[in-house]
Amino acid sequence: MHTHDGRPYRFDPGALCLELLTTGGPGAFARYETLHTPADLVAWAGRSRLPQGLDLRVTDAELARVRDVRDALFLLTADRAHGRPLRADLVARLNEAAARPSLVSRLAPDGTRGWAPGASGAQLLSTVARDAIDLFSGPYADRVRECGAHDCYLLFVDTSRPGRRRWCAMEHCGNREKVRAHRARAQDSAG
Repeated sequence: MHTHDGRPYRFDPGALCLELLTTGGPGAFARYETLHTPADLVAWAGRSRLPQGLDLRVTDAELARVRDVRDALFLLTADRAHGRPLRADLVARLNEAAARPSLVSRLAPDGTRGWAPGASGAQLLSTVARDAIDLFSGPYADRVRECGAHDCYLLFVDTSRPGRRRWCAMEHCGNREKVRAHRARAQDSAG
């Protein structure tokens, strides 16, 4: 990812499904949309935590469906992060995507993981939706967070051992917020 002024920083949301949320979102987050063409989704899959070698073919209709489910997932994740009840209509959209066949992995003769040829955008979406279901119903369900910075809305799952991660990335938002808090304390003690 990149800061507002173009500097790169590492952001690991902790789950495949949350990686998709960095490609845009509903409402005001639509301005961050990066999935404009099927090739954009193929490129995202290649950068994701999925093992390499996925032969992915995506149609325009599949891309539109991915964006729709991504937006529902964005809202579900924000609800989970803030302890709000999950909305039934959004859950239904996620479950519908998960009900379709997912990506098919294969074991190569050299012992590495590969993919069945001809994967589709619908299969990719099903895999992402199933990952979200596993996250929201699994042991890290209560560790879904929104970045603690006042102006950052990135969502992640805290997989750290102590479970106290507050920032999307310490080198970005964490440092900015610590500097801001330090300046506020210094101003209060001087004033």
